[in-house]
Amino acid sequence: MKIIQIRISTEVMNVFEIDKKKFGQFIAKLRKEKGFTQKEIAKQLLISDKAVSKWETGASLPDTALLIPLSDLLGISVTELLMCERMTQGDTLEANKVENIVKAAIRYGNEKTERAYQSKDQYKWIAFYGLSLFIGFIGIYLNDRTEQPCLETVKTMAFLGAVFGGYFCCFVKTKLPALYDENNISIFYDGAFHMNLPGIRFNNSNWPYIVEAIRITMCLSMVVLPIINFILGSTAANLWTEVGSGLFLILFLGGLFIPVYWAGKKYG
Repeated sequence: MKIIQIRISTEVMNVFEIDKKKFGQFIAKLRKEKGFTQKEIAKQLLISDKAVSKWETGASLPDTALLIPLSDLLGISVTELLMCERMTQGDTLEANKVENIVKAAIRYGNEKTERAYQSKDQYKWIAFYGLSLFIGFIGIYLNDRTEQPCLETVKTMAFLGAVFGGYFCCFVKTKLPALYDENNISIFYDGAFHMNLPGIRFNNSNWPYIVEAIRITMCLSMVVLPIINFILGSTAANLWTEVGSGLFLILFLGGLFIPVYWAGKKYG
């Protein structure tokens, strides 16, 4: 008999091909074996305990982004989680079982999500990011040439603004999976990018405003911080050398989290 070993990507799975009741019973059993309550599982995943309860009763399934942390928490592999059964150490999968898992995996991810660069109405943000990046580069260059204080701090903040601004202006998902609208989820996974905002429930009502707040904050950080450093470094160099870095950190973090939490709460 031909034996096949594969690695399943959690980006491609279809909730309609998994037995919700069997899945719920399986994770309930594992949770109890580990001695976790539903609240403790929810706390670790930064979601509501109602979401965990829905999984265990078969009312819904976790978002694909939660499958890896959930399997790690329960001490099993993602494949075992999808199969709703444990595999003994050293086991391989028979061809027909592999076929079933692959089909489930492919169909689970049928819900395609558009990214910013794929949407025509998002080009204005890509242009805004490009302009901010150019102006920010000029600002850093002038600060460097005139040897302004707090230059390294400004460079760090501008770099963070460029990285996160680039992601949110050009590559961010413009719509969240439907599960976010059905559950209280405070965590967002997208490949290597993770965002946890306790107290904020991500959904498709507030997501566009959260994204917009981060875009504006990150792009402005590339432009405004070099200008502030240049002006104050030139007029009050001694004082600014002592307090500038701390104030920049407050401005950067406050300018990011306050608008994001405001948008999340108001439109959530």
